[in-house]
Amino acid sequence: MNETPMRARALVDLAALRANVRTLKARAAGAQLMAVVKANAYGHGAVQCARAAREAGAEWVGTATPDEALALRAAGDRGRLMCWLWTPGGPWREAVEADVDVTVGGLWALAEVAEAVRAAGRPARVQLKIDTGLGRNGCQPDDWPELIAAAREAEEAGLLKVTGIWSHFACADEPGHPSIQAQLRVFRDAVAYAERQGVEPEVRHMANSPATLTLPETHFDLVRTGIAMYGVSPSPEVGTPQELGLKPVMTLSAYLASVKRVPGGHGVSYGHHYITPGPTTLALVPVGYADGIPRAGSGTGPVLVGGKWRTVAGRVAMDQFVVDLGGDTAQVGEEAVLFGPGDRGEPTAEDWARATGTIAYEVVTRISNRVPRVYVGENVDGYTE
Repeated sequence: MNETPMRARALVDLAALRANVRTLKARAAGAQLMAVVKANAYGHGAVQCARAAREAGAEWVGTATPDEALALRAAGDRGRLMCWLWTPGGPWREAVEADVDVTVGGLWALAEVAEAVRAAGRPARVQLKIDTGLGRNGCQPDDWPELIAAAREAEEAGLLKVTGIWSHFACADEPGHPSIQAQLRVFRDAVAYAERQGVEPEVRHMANSPATLTLPETHFDLVRTGIAMYGVSPSPEVGTPQELGLKPVMTLSAYLASVKRVPGGHGVSYGHHYITPGPTTLALVPVGYADGIPRAGSGTGPVLVGGKWRTVAGRVAMDQFVVDLGGDTAQVGEEAVLFGPGDRGEPTAEDWARATGTIAYEVVTRISNRVPRVYVGENVDGYTE
């Protein structure tokens, strides 16, 4: 019988995260590192992971939304911090007052920053984003001269300091894709133009996790590592975590809520998409799609129970799913491991991604707040692990 009172838990190994950060810093020697903790650190816990990453030497922390950045400040983070996903009317003043680097990719955003600066009574730290070909946020190259001119005018007026110029790759996780070098050329041209106009950025950055691992020419002054920091490979083409020297940080487990014998021909879960082929033992795993387990894992998702891989039998429901133990048995309260590093023979997040037709990023990030995070490997008395 498992002694934990938890229905399920996501065990987050902060020592592994720190080791991953050090590995990534070594791969990008000479560049600073930004630990990306958007979306609650890809499901791992933003405050804890930001702190651990800084302990391992990350000079910057990055978030998508300003609310995420402000939450880190409220939790005591005082280092360099950047956020990039802004919408009109966002909390610009609060970000300026909190010394957060804000991203500007268009004139509308620059105007809102200037208004916030006047209200805050202090200059903003602004990073300008150029759309080099991803087609999402950022300034189009044809509009770049106008944005640079406006930013320089605001800088000379004392409203802001342009602290960075940056962009994002579309296909860095596909080694050799022609868009990589095309985007890199656009970025270099944009930086050179800005610098000719008098912009003096503290950091120029473009490399995400796959570029950090495979494209040293993209490292510039700073690399932004997200998924790799959590020990998940950006893509199978880049390499496995083991090949990249990384260790998955999260292990997701649940504890069996029911174990029972049933006859052959017994329907299992909604719709009876699984019918037992003969007398067998069914075990109930008390997590479902409300906990972030993909419903697409119905009939395909792998789970380690009793030292063997099992497969979800029938549909994943909101709170639970079933596995067929065949001729084996188990005890109520026994651990079922959905994914982890794989060193105990358990499935990995990548195994779940393959089983459900998605990417490992989504598998870890979607684990909901119904699942408690339990932290191990916390830093005590300096750098003890």
